[in-house]
Amino acid sequence: MSHYAVVAPPLYSHWQALQALALALINRGHRVTFIHQAEAGDMLGDPRIAFQAVGQHSHPPGSLARTLKLAASPAGFSLFALIKDMSRATDMLCRELPQALKQLEVDGLIVDQMEAAGGLVAEGLGLPFVSVACALPVNRERGIPLPVMAFSYGTDHRAQKLFRTSQRVYDWMMRGHGRVIAAHARRFGLSERSGLHECLSPLAQISQTVPALDFPRHALPEHFYQVGPLRPSVTEQRFWPLISSRPFVFASLGTLQGHRFRLFKTIARACRRLHVQLLIAHCGGLTTEQEAELQACGADWVTDFADQPSVLQQAQAVITHGGLNTVADAVNSSTPILAIPIAFDQPGVASRVAWNGLGRRVSRFASSRTMAKNLAALLKDDRYRIRMKEAQRQLQQAGGAQRAADIVEQVIGPRSARRGATE
Repeated sequence: MSHYAVVAPPLYSHWQALQALALALINRGHRVTFIHQAEAGDMLGDPRIAFQAVGQHSHPPGSLARTLKLAASPAGFSLFALIKDMSRATDMLCRELPQALKQLEVDGLIVDQMEAAGGLVAEGLGLPFVSVACALPVNRERGIPLPVMAFSYGTDHRAQKLFRTSQRVYDWMMRGHGRVIAAHARRFGLSERSGLHECLSPLAQISQTVPALDFPRHALPEHFYQVGPLRPSVTEQRFWPLISSRPFVFASLGTLQGHRFRLFKTIARACRRLHVQLLIAHCGGLTTEQEAELQACGADWVTDFADQPSVLQQAQAVITHGGLNTVADAVNSSTPILAIPIAFDQPGVASRVAWNGLGRRVSRFASSRTMAKNLAALLKDDRYRIRMKEAQRQLQQAGGAQRAADIVEQVIGPRSARRGATE
């Protein structure tokens, strides 16, 4: 059996997806070890998954909380501070991973696309690795806007110029991170590179998307696999106790954005305009006083966490920040989406949701009247559920964590087997 190391940015949704893949591999007899700063180990939820702490000097206790706080409000100076933290994490991992991987005697790496260090170090040490897109894929393609951009798909001259210009702006903003990537590529004796999209596996790239969750792609590598959401096997569903036959709407802004009380108030007021049942899950971001105020504004229930896949099976619509995990869960249950993107790849996800007819998107600064108008369209127009059915079919046939585990096993075998094949 093989020993795999997992390298990913310390973001809850990313680690949840990669844990599902890790457990699928562990159930087949393999070993899996996540590697990052010490505080990230708290995000692991299964004792069978090992953890190796690195960066004790550069990333002491409290540093992860600061990074997550910046990620929760990534605007203005906070965004540049977050990019700086991202650069420091990549630099730390590039310096400390080689020794850690040698000590662990891993057979290969499973690397989140959003952390360049995993691919750089794997190539530098001659270890096989698989790239995983837990968010929208960073693979660049002419005519496709970057995942962090809010643009819809377009083939006309104006759209193409907009995509190129926005890409140059993005690369300028990320230039500090690019310098870190370039410096370590040189240190490892690798070809010149300066972006995340240049640090992907030449063996296998796995994505949580399916065609119905993206714009038309024509230049993905042959070793790119769209397997759908990486989720553990469902053993029990926990449905929400509804109180009437009125339409039921679920709202969640994810783990990083659950503190956005004003936005939740607008959502509650929009749902009150339509007389629908509303459940808000804030992922621990609100106080009990704020929960009570949201109920006064129109929410029927406010909780920290809910069993999202089960609740979405009941809901007639979901209001979300556009996180890929929530969107994939909504497609899996054929629940139309009202996307309110805030940061990172959420604008890109929301644009793809709207373009594929899976839902609608509104600004996070929209009024309750505007939100209610868009939500009403989702509830009344059957075309959204019809489009959802095709996307749902793609998702359910994609293979998920089990297919991803198959790919990892095919690409990364035990070292002894690789040595035998070359002798």
